[in-house]
Amino acid sequence: MASTTPRTNLPPEGNTPFQNSGRLNAANPDENSLIVHPQAFQHDWLRRWRSTIIVAGLAVLIAPFTSLGSWFSLTRAPIDPINYALRTRRILETTPLIDGHNDFPWLLRVELHNRIYDGKFDPNQRLLGHTDIGRMRQGMMGGQFWSVHVKCDAAQKHFEDPSWIVRDTLEQIDVAKRFIAESPEVFTYCETPSCARASFRKGRIASMLGIEGGHQLGGSIAAVRQAYDLGVRYITTTHNCDNAWATSASTVARGNPDKGLTSLGAAYVREMNRLGMMIDLSHVSHQTMRDVLSITQTPVIFSHSGAYSVTPHLRNVPDDVLRGIRQNGGIVMAVFVNRFLNMQDPGAVTIHDVADHIWHLAQVAGWEHVGIGSDFSGTPFTPSGLEDVSKYPDLIELLMARGATDDQIKLLVGENILRVWESIERRAREIQSGGEKPVEEEWEGRKWHKGYKNSPYMYRETRERAAREDWGQPDQFNVGKTGQHGTIVKDEKDI
Repeated sequence: MASTTPRTNLPPEGNTPFQNSGRLNAANPDENSLIVHPQAFQHDWLRRWRSTIIVAGLAVLIAPFTSLGSWFSLTRAPIDPINYALRTRRILETTPLIDGHNDFPWLLRVELHNRIYDGKFDPNQRLLGHTDIGRMRQGMMGGQFWSVHVKCDAAQKHFEDPSWIVRDTLEQIDVAKRFIAESPEVFTYCETPSCARASFRKGRIASMLGIEGGHQLGGSIAAVRQAYDLGVRYITTTHNCDNAWATSASTVARGNPDKGLTSLGAAYVREMNRLGMMIDLSHVSHQTMRDVLSITQTPVIFSHSGAYSVTPHLRNVPDDVLRGIRQNGGIVMAVFVNRFLNMQDPGAVTIHDVADHIWHLAQVAGWEHVGIGSDFSGTPFTPSGLEDVSKYPDLIELLMARGATDDQIKLLVGENILRVWESIERRAREIQSGGEKPVEEEWEGRKWHKGYKNSPYMYRETRERAAREDWGQPDQFNVGKTGQHGTIVKDEKDI
C-alpha cells in the first residue's frame, strides 16, 4: 500500500527547479520521475519573459496614438510658460494655421494677365508684397483660403446689366487652381476639411477658394451652384457694392439706408445651406449680418473682419452680432487692414492693434469663434510687425504674452474654421437627405429673353402670346432670292 505521507516538492537549497538524481533507480521508479516544482518554475518564467511583457505593455500604451511623432511629442520636456516662441512652434507643428483670406490670385490677374508659365513668375522667389512660398513656410502656414476677387463694375446700374465680371471670376478660379497645381510639393488643392487636415499631416499647405463678392455671380443662384461645383467653398455675400441679395457696408457708409437682406437673399441663404457652402458676412451691412443670422440653418463666417467696439468701422462686427455668432456656432476671422483696425490713425497701426481686436472678439463671442483672416495681398497697408505671411508666429507669441493658453491658440489658428466647415458640411447632408430641392428663385426685376413667333413651344398660351406680341423670327440669313454663293433661298411665306 502506498504511503499516505505527501511528497515534498521543494528542492534542496542550490538545486535547479528540475530535480533528478542523474541516474536511473530501477528499484524505485519514482526516483526516475522528473519532478517539477511550480513555485520555482513560476519565478524562472517571469525572468525569461519579463522583457517581452514590458515591450507588450508599452505597445498597448502607444496604440491609441496615431503616429510615433505624437508619442514622442508626449515625452518632450516641459516648456517654460514664458518661452512663447517654443510654445508657438509646437502648436503650429500639430495644428494647421489657416488664413481665411488672401487676394494673391487677384495679383496674378492684374499683373500677369493670368499667364504663369512664361518663366517670369516664380513664387519660390522672394516677391514684393505680402506673399510667396518662402515666407509662407517661414510663417508655418498650414492652410490658405485664396480669394477669387473681381471688383464691382461701376457700369452695372442694375444687377443684370451685361458685364465682364462673371467671365473674370471664372478665369480667376482657373488661374488660382493652376497656381496651386504648379507646386504640388507645397500646396494641396482642397474642397473638404478632411482634405485640409490630411494635407497638413503631409507637410503641405491646404489651398481652398472663396469668391469675394456676390456681384461676381451676376445675382444668379444657379451660378452659386456652378461655383460650388468648381470648388469654391465660401462666398462673401457682398463686396463694396449692393447686389441682388443684400446691402453692403460701403452703401451704408455712403449715407444710404441699410436695407439688409433682400427676398432673393433669403433664397440665397437657403441654397448656400443646402449646398454646404460657407456664407461669408465680411463686407455686408450690419442689418444684413443680423438678417442672415436670423434665418441661416448653418454657422456663418466672417473671412476678414474686426471688432466694431474696438474700431467703429462699418466693416467690423458689432457686439450683438458677435453674441449671435456664439449662438450660431460661426467664426470671425480677424483682419489685418490698417483702416479697419484704427480709423483715426491708420499709419500708426501695429501688431498690438490686431491683438486688441482678437482679444475683444474672443471675450464677446468666445475663443471657439475667432480665427485669422489677414487680407494679405489685397490691402495696401499692413500693421507694423505684421508685414507679410511670415509674421503669424509673432502674433501668436504676443497673444500668449497677454495670457492666451495653448488650447485657445489652437482654436484660433485652425481648429475653429475646420470645425465650422465640418458643421456646415454635416448640416448640408442632413438638408439634402430630407429631399430639399435646389432653389429656383430669381431677382424680381429680371427681364427674360423672348423666343420667336414660330418657335416650337410646349404650351398653347405661349404660342398665342408670341403671335399676339409678334415676337419676330430668327435671323436665318435670308438675303433674298439669291444667297451669298448664288444659292436660292425661299421667302418665309414659302416655307
